[in-house]
Amino acid sequence: CVLKELESLGKALYGAKLIAQRFQVQNCSHRKDPVSGSACLLSMIQEGNPHHFFIATQDQDLANKVKKKAGVPLLFIIQNTMVLDKPSPKSLAFVQKLQTNQLVPEHQKQSIVQLKEKEGLAKQEGEKRRKRKRAGGPNPLSCLKKKKKKTQEGQEPSAEKKKRRKRKRNRVKGEAVQSVQKNEEE
Repeated sequence: CVLKELESLGKALYGAKLIAQRFQVQNCSHRKDPVSGSACLLSMIQEGNPHHFFIATQDQDLANKVKKKAGVPLLFIIQNTMVLDKPSPKSLAFVQKLQTNQLVPEHQKQSIVQLKEKEGLAKQEGEKRRKRKRAGGPNPLSCLKKKKKKTQEGQEPSAEKKKRRKRKRNRVKGEAVQSVQKNEEE
């Protein structure tokens, strides 16, 4: 119905029609006799919005009608930015009602526990078994390495006695040729 309405409005809304055609088209019950776009959208979100549709509109009348229905998110554009409107009071009240209905009253919880105990289905606190902790060694990362013992007080181990070799620096060919020439002149 929205596409039919955009076609009937002509060239002024040709760009909007192209954008609307890019999205997935949801078939409505008005195939033979199309109604206005806003009426069609309102009919699709009746009965608690079973398909979980979002409504994106700039039409204030349609937005006000959508806000009166619970569970329908509303999108609109402000300065080239898409904005998701905060939930309507109707939606918030609906969610609150659902949450309170789902909770089990305390007296019912207590009666359930008592019935389980009578039937022997409830687990008692004394029957709980704890898992044994297995003995483990110390954390290897927290332990210090063992120090090597000195053989005599004045002597150090042979590994530390060794002198380190100094690396000779490799010279570039140009420098090597110049140093050879200097040696010959002397």
